[in-house]
Amino acid sequence: MLTVEKIGGTSMSQFKDVLDNVIVGKRKPEELYNRIFVVSAYNNVTNWLLEHKKTGEPGVYVQFLENADYSIGLDSLCQRLLLINDGFESIGLNLAEAREFITYRIKQAKTMLHSLSKVLASGYVNADDICLAAREILASVGEAHSAWNSVNILNNSGISARFIDLCGFNDSLPLTIDERIHRAFKDIDFGKDLCIATGYTKGTEGIMRAFDRGYTEVTFSKIAVEVHANEAIIHKEYHLSSADPNIVGVDKVVPVGYTNYVIADQLADIGMEAIHPQAAKPLELANINIRIKNTFESEHPGTIITKEYVSEIPKIEIVSGTDKVLAIEIHDPMMVGEVGFDLRIMQMFSKFGVSYILKSTNANSITMVVWDNYKSRELIASLEQAFYRVISERVALVCVMGTNIAMPGFLYRASKALFEQGINVESFAQSLRQVNMQFVIKREHYKSAVIALNDELCLDK
Repeated sequence: MLTVEKIGGTSMSQFKDVLDNVIVGKRKPEELYNRIFVVSAYNNVTNWLLEHKKTGEPGVYVQFLENADYSIGLDSLCQRLLLINDGFESIGLNLAEAREFITYRIKQAKTMLHSLSKVLASGYVNADDICLAAREILASVGEAHSAWNSVNILNNSGISARFIDLCGFNDSLPLTIDERIHRAFKDIDFGKDLCIATGYTKGTEGIMRAFDRGYTEVTFSKIAVEVHANEAIIHKEYHLSSADPNIVGVDKVVPVGYTNYVIADQLADIGMEAIHPQAAKPLELANINIRIKNTFESEHPGTIITKEYVSEIPKIEIVSGTDKVLAIEIHDPMMVGEVGFDLRIMQMFSKFGVSYILKSTNANSITMVVWDNYKSRELIASLEQAFYRVISERVALVCVMGTNIAMPGFLYRASKALFEQGINVESFAQSLRQVNMQFVIKREHYKSAVIALNDELCLDK
């Protein structure tokens, strides 16, 4: 059985636990192989390289964009990475070899960025393309660092490990992402070498151009399809559960045993990714199941995501959502009976690069829920100039999901649970497929709503 397994950044930063629980565990020596691990950069490293994913705090990439001294920024980053290395010496990392690798890789990145800045200064090229190339170069450094270290630790522990460097720093071949992955894996005997691959893959199409910070899961997915894996496994710091344990409490969550790709898409749409939707689709088409496991509970079977699974009994599997959204309502008396009125709205959404999560309509109003960010605020300002009346409110979205919820009673129980907590439903949506009920509520009620719905719909009473 061949598996492809992804390890996230937070888990990578606790690599001793990964080694003890995931890579070795209770396996016999001969059971260590026929596995490929795709690794993320250590926790926060990609934030330092690019920008903080949540706060927007600038990293080296922003220094490059602003024509600041990114060379000093990379030197500072290198010192941080060497400090990270120090924490792994006790589990077998050779510090001298690790220092040599990462200092040389950063030197290569500096050389490439210097060349790009010269080309950019010439004014003869598309600045966006140059900036995206710089972003690709910087992003790759973090995954190369963690993957190389992991291989060094494993080899020093008596495990035959191979570094699969998909970053392309040492070649100028114009390969697509798929071609590079095929080339990297075509001659490997997986029964003899445990492979550690970088989560970043260099390709002519630019993996970050298409997927931005979701690129690690895309590499993971493409490798699994390339090698015809029997199973694709994602190791996270938590179980995929009925609700966020940080909100409802660890004792009030139910690990999800099985679900399907449709539910995985619903989660991704509200930012609670079990897996990036564009990474999930190739696995789904190739009939490769995904297993999500808790790094720190290796004996637990985790959650299996399949193409065909539907619960035998009607039940709510997951309550999730976000309190970082805006509700936009467009009201216009001329909307009634006008064919294609919302086409004008969608054209403006497309212009500003905004996608909606929920859409609900009546005779003369359309309500849409979007992410609360600068693009959405720019969109709202433009909509206000174009339509009769536009209202926007900071709201929360709470969703009730399941593979088998197309039954009478679930909507009633969900609405009743919210009512009993004094929470009004500002807007609501559910498609005919009936796998996800979406409730728009006041932002301040978000946590209370998640607790109430999880308690009513997911816990055995």
